Amino acid sequence: MKKTVIALYIVVIAVMAIATIIEKYQGTSYVSENIYGAWWFAALWALLTACAVFYFIKRKMRRASTVALHLSFVVILAGALLTHLTARRGIIHLRQGDTTNHYLTSDLQEHELPFTISLKQFEVQYHEGTNAPADYISHITIDGQPTVISMNKIANFQGIRLYQSSYDEDMQGTILALNSDPWGIPFTYGGYALLFVSLVWILLDPKGTYRQLLRGEKLEVRGKRLEVRGKRYVKARFICLLAVLSPLTSNLSPLSSSPRVLPQETAERFGQLFVVHNDRVCPMQTLALDVTKKLYGKRHYQDYTPEQVLTGFIFYFDDWVQEPLKDDKHNDERQMLISMLHSGRLFKIFPYTEQGRTTWYSPTDVFPETMDKEHQRYMGEVFNLLNGELQAAHYDIANQYLEKMLKYQYTFGNRSLPADTQVKAERLYNNVPFATILFMVCLTLGFLSFLLTIFYQRRFIILLQQGCLLVCFLALTLCLALRWTITGTIPLSNGYETMLTLAWLVMLLAMFMSRRFPLMLTFGFLLSGFFLLVSHISQMDPQMTHLMPVLNSPLLTLHVSVIMMAFALLSLTFICSLTALLMRQKADEMHLLSQLMLFPSLTFLGFGIFIGAIWANVSWGTYWSWDPKETWALITFMVYAAPAHRSFSSRVLPYHLYMTLAFLTLLMTYFGVNFFLGGMHSYA
Repeated sequence: MKKTVIALYIVVIAVMAIATIIEKYQGTSYVSENIYGAWWFAALWALLTACAVFYFIKRKMRRASTVALHLSFVVILAGALLTHLTARRGIIHLRQGDTTNHYLTSDLQEHELPFTISLKQFEVQYHEGTNAPADYISHITIDGQPTVISMNKIANFQGIRLYQSSYDEDMQGTILALNSDPWGIPFTYGGYALLFVSLVWILLDPKGTYRQLLRGEKLEVRGKRLEVRGKRYVKARFICLLAVLSPLTSNLSPLSSSPRVLPQETAERFGQLFVVHNDRVCPMQTLALDVTKKLYGKRHYQDYTPEQVLTGFIFYFDDWVQEPLKDDKHNDERQMLISMLHSGRLFKIFPYTEQGRTTWYSPTDVFPETMDKEHQRYMGEVFNLLNGELQAAHYDIANQYLEKMLKYQYTFGNRSLPADTQVKAERLYNNVPFATILFMVCLTLGFLSFLLTIFYQRRFIILLQQGCLLVCFLALTLCLALRWTITGTIPLSNGYETMLTLAWLVMLLAMFMSRRFPLMLTFGFLLSGFFLLVSHISQMDPQMTHLMPVLNSPLLTLHVSVIMMAFALLSLTFICSLTALLMRQKADEMHLLSQLMLFPSLTFLGFGIFIGAIWANVSWGTYWSWDPKETWALITFMVYAAPAHRSFSSRVLPYHLYMTLAFLTLLMTYFGVNFFLGGMHSYA
């Protein structure tokens, strides 16, 4: 029976993995109908569950925490089956003023509602001063009772939940998603609750495996003794290969004469102006930095600051358009960016408030007829006047113009302007390339730490390593705090930020565990340096933007935070196992260290996956949609759950080999989905 359970377990994992690849080429609807929604897929899960329960009973498992954990999965699967069999889903399309008591299902069948619903008004709320949506809101009445439905705010009436799904282009209609799942949701949520309790229980159970590992006790496994030496410091060599990508250089020769630029002081004053960039109001310095990086692949060009580069394209375009660009496949995008710089479309620097809403305009925009003529004249002429003074090299007068333009923005920008604290934070963040500096420092210190561990391991060296890692940790903390201050949201909204957070968590864990395992300091430097290097050289976009309305949820923040903690711990188990395979005399110590991180990582991963399911259910009415990221997160959880069983983990070297290969599932979950499979989770 055990072999049957293992075989079915492997088959289920393989089917899910293959399905995500098929979805890449055949589409979501194909795999939804032919795999995830097929009878045989449900039967496969049912067969695995039945065999596992039978084997569990046959083994006479009595430990309450273990029983509760495995029972929770049975309850969750039962809830999923009830949802599949009994839930009702559909959509309601309402035009303003319309009333209906029907909804439409995916097979285009019309069904009756137990109430009437009508739309009074639909509106899109925007972040102040931009065109970035902050929320989509439907003002409706249900049986005459006024109700508001928006993103992450549902309406629940007679057991039917209504979600904001979409809207008509003319803003006169809304599309609501409908979900009724009276049996599946209570069962599923009960399973989630039991899972959360049992995962923590496993860690706290005084007679459980994890507490025995912490105490450094000897474990009995199938009549064999596995000695756990938890009280010794670990010292081992760590071998790491670092691939360094060299930047592409231009084939064009530099011009014999340098392009004209503004004095640094004047350019910096220009950078203090505000502009709408990436659908948010930010300092012009941010736009200058982004433009410079996109055109030249660096934070500066020759000895010129980003502000000098940007103002060079604005006021000395003929000089700067001849400068060689970074040579790669994105040159078409760069030429389009240069065209936008030349036309002035990027420079939305003039705020104007009308009917309570502030809109920012560029000098070349067509102004609304309702705009005050004095404002129109100022917006249309001030840039020409500024340009005239700059061409005549009257920089003192130009500086006065820039000061008055900044005062104009503060006077008429109203609530659309960022707070002074946010402005200071953004300017500091722009001036310090945190990820670039820290990846070089961490990798360098990691290799030095490795050498010192081999040849000169002394107590004061450990203290020095701890001090250096603490400094790096504080610097990265400042980086994340600045991004949090600037955007107002926890820095977990995109791939760049999650890489920084992963590095931060690795440093934190390394410092926490270094007192017992000094080798964790070396691991901390190298692994955090690797994550920072990935954020530096990859295609991840560090630009800060407003969150999509559906992502603005505390549950999502908790979901991503917990998942990142799990990924950090699992990354460290990979380093432990890789070290053990390279330095076999240290395999036992690495085995202990790896298991000490494996159990908490499974707890965090389980919490993260199913908190995400609750958030999805709250946001759009389905707690599991078989999105590639969801599927691979489940695969990762199942793959790493196997070595948590004593019978699996008792053989040290096979355990390390498995844990090394298991890391591939984590890489697929994060990078494979983001850059290959896609899906609605591919933004992070």
